[in-house]
Amino acid sequence: MAHPRNRLDAEFHNIVDEFYSILTSRTTESIGAQSQIHGGLVQPLPSVPINRLAAFIEALASTPYQGCAELARIAGALALDVRDLFSIAEALHILEFAELKDGAIKLTAAGRVFVQSGTEERKRLFSEHLLRFVPLAAHIRHVLNEREGHLAPRVRFESELEDHLNPSDTEKTLRAVIGWARYAELFTYDDETRTFTIGNAN
Repeated sequence: MAHPRNRLDAEFHNIVDEFYSILTSRTTESIGAQSQIHGGLVQPLPSVPINRLAAFIEALASTPYQGCAELARIAGALALDVRDLFSIAEALHILEFAELKDGAIKLTAAGRVFVQSGTEERKRLFSEHLLRFVPLAAHIRHVLNEREGHLAPRVRFESELEDHLNPSDTEKTLRAVIGWARYAELFTYDDETRTFTIGNAN
């Protein structure tokens, strides 16, 4: 576009919308492809803290979006850059609390229930979705259940991921599943001993 660019111009908005539409298409295609590899066990996960996921869900559920928003619009309103926005959106899409499509994000029925729930109900719902839609979380929990003492070293799962992911993606994926599982009380992780355990999880 010719300079100076007018960000209020319809042509500018059309270009931005096309950009986000392409990104959402590529993101969902990548998620779908990764979910087919080893049953999704080695799917890369965006490392987004639960408080950021919850805050985004709450914003999306409120006025003026009412559960559905164009990514370009909500990114500007929440002052999110593209990388942060797509990390959050990808996480919610994987967990099936929201759906990415055509440059927009829409809360699923579960996402709407999450918004309306109290603390303990949110944890229960998040735990259910973590076990159902994140195979790595279910795998770690299963291994811990089967082991005497309910303990397992980090390297046990790290080596499985590194067969398919680079070290950076492996680190981010483990960081994500650890943070989400702690919130859901599925299992815990000790940084000093580099050990997973069920601990006080329900």
